[in-house]
Amino acid sequence: MSVTLAFDVYGTLIDTHGIVSELDELVGVKAKDFSQAWRDKQLEYSFRRGLMQHYDNFSVCTSHALDYTCAFYKVELTNEQRSTLLQRYRTLPAFIEVPDGLTRLKEAGYRLYAFSNGTADAVDTLLVAAGIRDLFLGVVSTDDLKSFKPNPAVYCHFLRESNASGSDTWLISSNPFDVIGAISAGMKAAWVQRSQEAIFDPWGIEPTVTVGSLSELIEKIDRVD
Repeated sequence: MSVTLAFDVYGTLIDTHGIVSELDELVGVKAKDFSQAWRDKQLEYSFRRGLMQHYDNFSVCTSHALDYTCAFYKVELTNEQRSTLLQRYRTLPAFIEVPDGLTRLKEAGYRLYAFSNGTADAVDTLLVAAGIRDLFLGVVSTDDLKSFKPNPAVYCHFLRESNASGSDTWLISSNPFDVIGAISAGMKAAWVQRSQEAIFDPWGIEPTVTVGSLSELIEKIDRVD
């Protein structure tokens, strides 16, 4: 069976801080901190909704996280500004090495899928805008199960949807919680450590491999497989 690669999207392929330039015009020197707080709260809200079994989709988590971050930083947005930011979040850029890295992996015969907390529609929009949608065999969304990573059920869902087995499937993610979730569900996983300051959770569950960017991925996976 061919090796299947399940790529997390937000923060792994797509730069969630690609919105900083727009934020700079609205919040000035606080733009980077604002962007990080927005992202952190977005993930927190998805975790909380998953645990509470009080589901709403990832776009709602993103919207509510923006409202919280505005309140925290005492930023008042007009309806138009808020709408523009949320729309911009649907067309964030890919990290610079992503198109070439994905192309090399596809040409090497790996089966590539996008696997995300985002809805299939939102992820398709992101990947098309970034010019990388045609590199994937498909998009698998946790929205199908009305849940979020790292619920074990969503990794099993991915394997069913991609017709893959855990032993022949890798999750590729910059999010430690996602890597730990995938390994706990029987998959291999590569942690994309995009910053030397990023810390992997000390749970005693380590990534199968660690890379600094997608350009290192093919060599590291080949060594394991």
